[in-house]
Formats: sequence, structure tokens, C-alpha cells
Amino acid sequence: MNSFVHKTLVVELQAGDTERFPVLAHLSYDPSDPFAVTVVFSHDGRVLARWQLDREMVTEGLTGPVGIGDVRLRPESRGVQRELRMEFLGEAHADGGRHHAVVFAWAETVGDFLRETRRVVPPGREEVGLDDFLADVLTGN
Repeated sequence: MNSFVHKTLVVELQAGDTERFPVLAHLSYDPSDPFAVTVVFSHDGRVLARWQLDREMVTEGLTGPVGIGDVRLRPESRGVQRELRMEFLGEAHADGGRHHAVVFAWAETVGDFLRETRRVVPPGREEVGLDDFLADVLTGN
């Protein structure tokens, strides 16, 4: 059985205050890094950004606001549908400002992806190879 979980979905990147345009979000989950979900945003074959998010944070973001740092998530309603609003703050500009992006994904689709990750590694059953990590750090690998 393949234990990796992948899902590609169309999300909307907000440009300006209200205008949105579609981009792809490639979600992936690797049980060897059981607390993380990787999201790669792309458009026209070009990678726009890559973020590694805490799986539990994404889960909590579907029902309430989370995050106070570079990543902030919260649910929003759009008609009868629920969306996950993802706000990302990136590197600083030369003028002192920061890169900023807001992306909207259908909450149900993100929830389906998270349910699949929980089938692979249930919450509370995550294992981290701390001994292997420390050995790599100490040997300089």
C-alpha cells in the first residue's frame, strides 16, 4: 500500500482586495514527516510557492482561526460553501514590506485530504525518528 497521500486541487489566489484567479495547489503528506503537510502552489507550470504546514493547524483552521505568525488559517463562508482562507507572509522586501498572499480552498476538499492522512497516520500515533535525527546532526550529515 502506498502510504503517501497526494491531492491536487484548484484554489483561488486573491489579487488585490477582491479579485481572485485560479492556481493549482498540490497537497502532499509523507508519513516519515507525520506532523507536516506540504503545499506547492503552481500556475502555468511554474511553482509560485512551497509551504510546509502543521497538519493539526490545517485541521483546526477548518473550524476556527489559527496562526499568529507567517501562516494564518480560518474558515470563511462563500454562499452555501465553506472555504479555508490561508494567509501567507513571506520574505521581506527591500522597502521593509513583506510578500503576502491569500489563498482560498474549498474546505470540504481539504478536509477529505486530511481524513486520508489520518487513515495513514492517526493523530497521536505519529512517530519521529529522534535518534536517527540526532545521529545525523552529530555526524554532520
